[in-house]
Parts: sequence; structure tokens; C-alpha cells
Amino acid sequence: MSLLERLNQDMKEALRNKEKERLSVIRMVKSSLQNEALKLGKDELTEEEELTVLSREIKQRKDSLQEYKSAGRDDLAQKDERDIEIIQSYMPQQLSEDELDAIVQETIAEVGASSKQDMGKVMSAIMPKVKGKADGSLVNKFVQKHLS
Repeated sequence: MSLLERLNQDMKEALRNKEKERLSVIRMVKSSLQNEALKLGKDELTEEEELTVLSREIKQRKDSLQEYKSAGRDDLAQKDERDIEIIQSYMPQQLSEDELDAIVQETIAEVGASSKQDMGKVMSAIMPKVKGKADGSLVNKFVQKHLS
């Protein structure tokens, strides 16, 4: 089942169950996917492009979550946390830290990196492998740990 089909099915379910917040998030994700397809001039997005859109939506919410917390707006922070949970349910299973560590070590060996100066090479080689499966800041932390 494609992501759009799953979103449509979940949207109908949310409508039936009167889950306003979930329905709102699903509509927003669908809209973002459709806008991205229009921007790229395509009828349908590839799985990788869909993951990019979902990751972008999660990142936006995490950024605003930090702003809300620092401003003391717990009500808005909680809403964003719930939104993030809903969006993450459409993402692939996240890699465990052990799996991510193994991928980082393998990529460092493939690239032949030996110092922090090779950080860019390692990151550009590893990010396509873990797209949607690991947070970029966590990947960065592991790469730095192994290159220092």
C-alpha cells in the first residue's frame, strides 16, 4: 500500500472516529506531499521523496517544539509532540543505535575517512543509506565520535 493510499484510509478512519487532531495532521501531510509533487512536476512521488517530505514536516515540528518550550507554551508544545508522533507513524522503522553505529563504521571504512576533515565525505555517503530511518543530528554525533 502506498503512503497516499494509507493516508486516505487513515483519514477516513479518523473522520469516522471523530479524531480531529489526527485528521488535521493527516490532511496536512497529504497536502505537503501533493505540493511537493506539483513543485517537482510529477503525478506521484517516489518513496524517497515521500520520506523527504515527512522528515521535513517532523523537523519543522521539532524546531517549533523547542521554541514553544523555551517560551513556556506547554499547550502548543504538547500539540506539536502529538503531531510528531502521528507523522512518525508513517515513517519507516527507526534504526537502533547499534545498527546506526555499525552503518557509520562501515561507511567510514568505505570512504577511507580518518579525521574530522573527512566528515563531509562520510555524511554525504551515509545520509542516503539512513534516509528516514535515523535523525541527521544523531548520525552526525556518531560520525564525529568515530572520526575523533
